[in-house]
Amino acid sequence: MHTRDTALSTDQKALQLNLDKYKYGSIVEIGAGQEVARRFFQAGAAAGTIAKTMSAYDMAVSDDIYGHVDRYVSRARLLQMLEKEFDQVVARLAHLRPKNTTFFAYAATVTARSFKQKNECHGWVGIRLQLHPGAAPSDVILHVRMLDNDNAQQAEALGILGVNLIHGAFFQHHHPEWVVEGLADSLGSERIEVDLIHFSGPYFEEVDNRLMNLHLIRSWLTRAVVFNPAGEMVVPGELFHRKPVMVIRGSFKPVTCVNVDMTTAGLKQFSQLAAVNEDEIVSLAEITMNSLISGDRIDGTDFLARIELLASQGYTVMISDYVRFFRLRAYLRRYTQKPIGIVLSVRDFDSLFDEKYYEGLEGGILEAFGKLFPDNTHVYVYPSRPRGGGAELVTLDNVQVPAKLRHLLAHLMDNDKLLAVQPLDDSHLHIDATEVLTGLRRGRGAWEQDVPEPVAQRIIDGRLLGYDTA
Repeated sequence: MHTRDTALSTDQKALQLNLDKYKYGSIVEIGAGQEVARRFFQAGAAAGTIAKTMSAYDMAVSDDIYGHVDRYVSRARLLQMLEKEFDQVVARLAHLRPKNTTFFAYAATVTARSFKQKNECHGWVGIRLQLHPGAAPSDVILHVRMLDNDNAQQAEALGILGVNLIHGAFFQHHHPEWVVEGLADSLGSERIEVDLIHFSGPYFEEVDNRLMNLHLIRSWLTRAVVFNPAGEMVVPGELFHRKPVMVIRGSFKPVTCVNVDMTTAGLKQFSQLAAVNEDEIVSLAEITMNSLISGDRIDGTDFLARIELLASQGYTVMISDYVRFFRLRAYLRRYTQKPIGIVLSVRDFDSLFDEKYYEGLEGGILEAFGKLFPDNTHVYVYPSRPRGGGAELVTLDNVQVPAKLRHLLAHLMDNDKLLAVQPLDDSHLHIDATEVLTGLRRGRGAWEQDVPEPVAQRIIDGRLLGYDTA
């Protein structure tokens, strides 16, 4: 198996492109200086690569060049820029350059740290390029967040990222995972976050963008990615902006009737909070990365099956590597000050109140709960009934926790941090996802009653999650 060459510095990547007389194009940057272009000029021999560089800071000038757009830092503006610049460089130069030239346009529209305010620093960055002379172009576009504290450092990080993207798209396109991994070269995860990537065009037809976005987490470029019910990637900051958010965490292997009732019942109670407008709630099914990893690898087929089954029930899906709940809450708090609700089963108390789960935290379980509940965050606890006719219902009121933590549980209940959820349909309380998975691997059977009908049908038709392989 080949491994990616990680030895090249940013300047070496820029120089390698500059010395390749068959790669030629434009670099246009709005919002943080001309850092990508500067990198190519600094490396030397830039005349071999760059046809044009440009910035357009005045909105009227920008509109005159690219056409009107509602938001200047947006995917729509980026695509306008890529289309205009790529078409222009080909039209002007295709008949003048050597026949085996591959043309490209790199574009970025960002809002960096401003002189006057502490704004959200983010942007859209992309490249449109020919991967074969005369070929129809392919695109790689990203949404980025800049994490440095001052404008100059943010601009420098964007310059490095841009060189990494152009170099990766040209030289690693046959390994899209390498394009993703290469974005962080010379940067590290503390300077830039990439929370969305999208490959398209003739050379990327086989690429599954859902897996590429999962690879962003694996490559430490982000901690979470989000898919809408159509399976498309969405920018978390846009989705959660000033919205109340309700999360149900699970492995969803597969999504069961009890998951559906937990979500519906939790939403019903969450929407009764005074600060929550029911129409604005973003409802999420969240899967942690560790539930996708088998050994040291991710089973892509298994992941895509879970995403597809959740999407069939209308879920927005978030994949994160936040094992602890308080880190998930902190992530959502970046984007919204509205209430956050987390629905979990009383069965999860085994880990929630397990002090070993919080090893490594200076304040242990007290620190974890302190960080989970500082403001406007509620955990909704859904009951459970072990399988068997006479089994007692386990609820928030009678769940057993270690004796020394009973006062902590009582404190959280008395202050409405932990709230009991009333099921809307209590006929599903016995369902255990592990038993459902075991059952479906034997083929058709009683498990079909424990999942929504369309989910059962998709599992059977698509032979998903190991259906009928036992």
